[in-house]
Amino acid sequence: MVKKIFAQIYIWLILLIMYIPILVLIAFSFTTSENVGVWTGFSFDLYPSLFQDSEIMAALGNTLIIAFISSAVSVLLGTSGAIGAFYSKRRAMKVVDSINQIPVVNAEIVMALSLTVMFVFLGSYIFRGANLFSFWTLLIGHVVLSAPFVYLSVKPKLQQMDPNLYEAALDLGATPRSALYRVVVPEILPGILSGFLLAFTLSLDDFIITAFTRGPGLLNGQGTIETLSTLVQAKIKKGPIPPEMRALTTIIFLVVLAIVVGVTLFRYFKTKKSVSKHRRGFAR
Repeated sequence: MVKKIFAQIYIWLILLIMYIPILVLIAFSFTTSENVGVWTGFSFDLYPSLFQDSEIMAALGNTLIIAFISSAVSVLLGTSGAIGAFYSKRRAMKVVDSINQIPVVNAEIVMALSLTVMFVFLGSYIFRGANLFSFWTLLIGHVVLSAPFVYLSVKPKLQQMDPNLYEAALDLGATPRSALYRVVVPEILPGILSGFLLAFTLSLDDFIITAFTRGPGLLNGQGTIETLSTLVQAKIKKGPIPPEMRALTTIIFLVVLAIVVGVTLFRYFKTKKSVSKHRRGFAR
């Protein structure tokens, strides 16, 4: 009983430490003071100002574009790699698993420096002095960061799947491609969705790889690509973070909260419906 009480206290303490800073930012998004901690009166003025700030909106647009595209590419590569490794020989699967672990456990700064050296080498010696840093180098960096995590999200679902389903589909006349899309993919779809959300989150708040691999393009035109993370870092150098960022933080938090609640409710009702269907089947 005592251990249970201490365990609950520990969990609530960790949750408070995690969420109190976010709640403070949310609270101060309703005041126009420059600094957090100074209350100048309740106001919604930061929210209209946020959408009128072209610099923040450009950074937000860049961040979302990169996150969506890199997540989609990462899902394609990570899912294909997981399926290919799963249906390969045991030794080949172990090799792929080991290679996939390297970006996961490696320090992000090492990955960023490695990509930078590679792009500089290619630009200097292969493309004869060309500056390769652009949206494409940034996209490659985010895919390299996210794809291994998609692989790790999909692989457990493949292991939980009945291995006879694919073979049964082939025996019933399905082509390998048809069996893959109609049998395997629906079975591992929760892992694919989890991988996409994880890749999106990693891309959304990444700073190190973005700072090392970005170049001109996207919504900044000829200027260097700014994402939310690089914009905040640039603003901190010059002074306090713009108060409009508190409003943006609140919106992002509420959107993520709504997605998490929606996914949780969807899974709950889907499981409940499945259990009810099985019970009706047994009753008959």
